[in-house]
Amino acid sequence: MSIAFAGNSATGSSREAGPLRVMIVDDSVVIRGLISRWIGAEHDMEVAASLRTGLEAVNQIERISPDVAVLDIEMPELDGISALPQLLAKKRDLVIIMASTLTRRNAEISFKALSLGAADYIPKPESTRETSAADIFHHDLIQKIRHLGARLRRKPAVSSPPLAPASPAPAARGPIARPASPAPAIHPLSSGPLTTRPFSTQMPKVLLIGSSTGGPQALMALVTELGPVIDRVPVLITQHMPPTFTTILAEHLARSSRRPAAEAVDGEPVKPGRIYLAPGGKHMRVVRSGADVAIALDDGPAVNFCKPAVDPLFTSAIDIWHGNILSVILTGMGSDGMRGGKDIVAAGGSVIAQDEASSVVWGMPGAAAHAGICAAILPLNQIGAKVNRLFAGDRS
Repeated sequence: MSIAFAGNSATGSSREAGPLRVMIVDDSVVIRGLISRWIGAEHDMEVAASLRTGLEAVNQIERISPDVAVLDIEMPELDGISALPQLLAKKRDLVIIMASTLTRRNAEISFKALSLGAADYIPKPESTRETSAADIFHHDLIQKIRHLGARLRRKPAVSSPPLAPASPAPAARGPIARPASPAPAIHPLSSGPLTTRPFSTQMPKVLLIGSSTGGPQALMALVTELGPVIDRVPVLITQHMPPTFTTILAEHLARSSRRPAAEAVDGEPVKPGRIYLAPGGKHMRVVRSGADVAIALDDGPAVNFCKPAVDPLFTSAIDIWHGNILSVILTGMGSDGMRGGKDIVAAGGSVIAQDEASSVVWGMPGAAAHAGICAAILPLNQIGAKVNRLFAGDRS
């Protein structure tokens, strides 16, 4: 899930076709067996090695030469967070997916791993006997391996900003590096220039953001530039993420933006000056509450295989703000946000999508771009400035 994409090689090149080679590193024989069977059942990937410790992985990485590593956090001899930089030092283009149980400590370690170059993370179920939890783990892991591995093979990785450090003091944050600005008009997977539409002539009264794989780092980079907008209107964000992880993401967003940011609470009023983040495991919507706007959390079924999902937030906002909506769809797998974005455009609002070159996975923003609903398709490092101009009255 990382914009600091694992193996930011300056000399990266497209990979040869063939099954993705996956190295599994976990001290649980049950987890290694499960993941090995799942990968073995896929036509486009194969198990390159199944190892018990990070030390084994570091010692054998050059011989195994995997494309993707699924790396546990807690292991004997050498844990995942210690093994991570050593693995990337030996194989810079390795895609590393961190795996951990849903504890605050492991969530914090996973965020640290993203800043060190891990490509993504995935929460492991507390027990593999829980069928629904195991099914979600199975689905999400295979999708992450496939999409992140495909991106590695398609083109060189794009260097992008790491997560902000976890230090609570704003002054302790160093500047976030910006990726080079690619030309936004032509996209590698498209047949030519993508069609965009004019921005709405209505002044936006809210900023909605949806993101998934690569989203935490993209969000951190984006909110550092949005202070004037946050001060003026509410900012609501849905990031595909489980509980505990969203708690920590909200803390990171508060430090990066230097504005109040927290997981949304059911029934709380929606006001300018704050960032509201959908909590893991709940859909976030907005509703009328007398003369005010309030948060409504929904424990209903997954939407677009996600919970929280972006579409419920986008569609609910139309009843409140009608066409006075600006929505941004950032990096992520799948197409969540595209249908809600269509509804926003139909109501008179606007959609901005992150471009392919700066996205970790161009699923969600790509779906919006190809649906023809976007007023702009921009590299991550240009989105903040554009949003600021739109809220200042520039409709160009």
